[in-house]
Amino acid sequence: MAEKVLITGGAGFIGRQVTAELLRRGNQVRILDCMLPQVHGQADRPADLDDDAELIVADIRNGDAVARALNGVGSVIHLAAEVGVGQSMYEVERYTSTNDVGTAVLFERLIDHPVRRVVTASSMSIYGEGLYRDVAGNLVEDAERGIVRDGQQVWNPVDLNGHQLAPLPTPEWKRPSLASIYALNKYVQERTTHIMGAPYGIESVCLRLFNVYGPGQALSNPYTGVLAIFASRLLNGQRPMIFEDGEQRRDFVHVSDVARAFADALTLPEAVGQTFNIGSGQDRSVTEVAQALARAMGKNDIEPEIVGKARIGDIRHCFADTSLAEQRIGFRARQDFEEGLAELAEWVGQQTAEDRVDDARAELEARGLVA
Repeated sequence: MAEKVLITGGAGFIGRQVTAELLRRGNQVRILDCMLPQVHGQADRPADLDDDAELIVADIRNGDAVARALNGVGSVIHLAAEVGVGQSMYEVERYTSTNDVGTAVLFERLIDHPVRRVVTASSMSIYGEGLYRDVAGNLVEDAERGIVRDGQQVWNPVDLNGHQLAPLPTPEWKRPSLASIYALNKYVQERTTHIMGAPYGIESVCLRLFNVYGPGQALSNPYTGVLAIFASRLLNGQRPMIFEDGEQRRDFVHVSDVARAFADALTLPEAVGQTFNIGSGQDRSVTEVAQALARAMGKNDIEPEIVGKARIGDIRHCFADTSLAEQRIGFRARQDFEEGLAELAEWVGQQTAEDRVDDARAELEARGLVA
């Protein structure tokens, strides 16, 4: 049965798509969002936010505002979060306060305003390195890399004998390896959701999102998704900046698939108490993706800049095993990647973006977070 849904952080890139999906399914939607300038610029309300959605502009840490937002609500999708691995390593208090304290405030208010279900956005970043296999065929959950080994840069994780490990799709049972403050924050959000749900009769679900892309991304935010960062650079005639050697592999999933996953996780009984990977199940190198986006935007002459340095907190390979989500809630990504890039490129061509990537890199280097 359709109900009123509160989406925290619902004015953001993913939130606007989730809003549209829920409205299509007959739900009413209320949004609580602080409209952070780093994400939204100076807009009072995003132009592409559906007019049928109610927007409350307030911080997730404002308990009174959260209580008001929960009034009359049947379920919650919790997206509100500061997002950015690199920035989290020096804006530690800001990230921890918004992400962890904000989630605590939400669940404290839910004690007095209980809902049927809460679906929280988690992140693939909690895995750190993905799952690997060594040369003997053993699975490796705790792969690490030293970046420099015997005076040489070693981008890929290796075993104790120096043999390179082979990356595998990462399943939900792989133990967390929290390599950044952002990863730690998302894991706390995830555990808080499950810990607080059961004692108060609230059904809990967490979705670990991989690299989400699509129209509507914050192109002027240098700490957002990698495809948005690449698009901003290309739009301004600049070379996409790629750390390491560009061969690190990721899983890119279209925002329309992610929105569908949230809407399904909100209703399906099989989702209760579960944590699911939400990705495409396909891996691509970051260089391949940058080149494909350049082609889609008609910028074939702009080759990516391979930096040859690593950022503290970055990982080498991580891509999704989506079999659990497929088995339990029938999730499978539908959007073809090339078609999704073409759609993104068309949208980007109609935008303007302030390219702040060089400033963000300088900030990280000044703080010793690039090696």
